[in-house]
Amino acid sequence: MTTPPFEPASEHDLAVASAQLGRPVRNVLGIAARCVCGNPTVVATAPRLADGTPFPTIYYLSHPAATAAMSDLEAEHVMVEFQDALADESLAESYAAAHAAYLADRAQFGEVPEIAGISAGGMPTRVKCLHALAAHSLAAGPGVNPIGDLALARGDWSPAVCECVAYPIEV
Repeated sequence: MTTPPFEPASEHDLAVASAQLGRPVRNVLGIAARCVCGNPTVVATAPRLADGTPFPTIYYLSHPAATAAMSDLEAEHVMVEFQDALADESLAESYAAAHAAYLADRAQFGEVPEIAGISAGGMPTRVKCLHALAAHSLAAGPGVNPIGDLALARGDWSPAVCECVAYPIEV
């Protein structure tokens, strides 16, 4: 097994992420991306939940401002534009590579036959959920998921600016 692409979650991280989501977090493996203030932005979730449910979305966007920004883009139908952009062969190849990287990250924590070959966000050929794609970009870093990168560049939220005060979190 290779080193996980994220750091372990502390009890404080879990409390903050639960407050961000408005529900208890489930089966968190670690924190895959953080706000500049240190709060979780993306949590990494096990590929099979404790109750046995398969969970393909290893990278889960938890930060309220980031989530709101991706929701705004989806409401503006930006996904259609990004889907159309996949007609570009180079972009489509990069998106397929992002899918493979996502699967490799998740595979470190066990194979789940029910979700074999399924990543998140519609990869490798569709643009279905900007939240999942942005979470992957934030976790993996720029250049890994081109559609996630486009969504982050297009949204009105930046990982370089803390907006946690605008979304107070009580733990």
